[in-house]
Amino acid sequence: MSMTEKIRILLIKKGNMSITDLAKLLETTPQNLSGKMKRDNFSEKELQQIAKVLDCDYKSSFVIHETGEEI
Repeated sequence: MSMTEKIRILLIKKGNMSITDLAKLLETTPQNLSGKMKRDNFSEKELQQIAKVLDCDYKSSFVIHETGEEI
């Protein structure tokens, strides 16, 4: 699942918020945020900001397939 899909699901679960609503919280334009979502192009910092304004935790990790170890 792409990060854009995850963000869209999160917006629905957070009260059916729109991209415009999220853009306002992030203090950016809806056009800028829509472009990032179309390209599925978010930095780690941006994902952390999205989590913060939506009152969520953002967790990024690698999991080694052979051992299940999460890094």
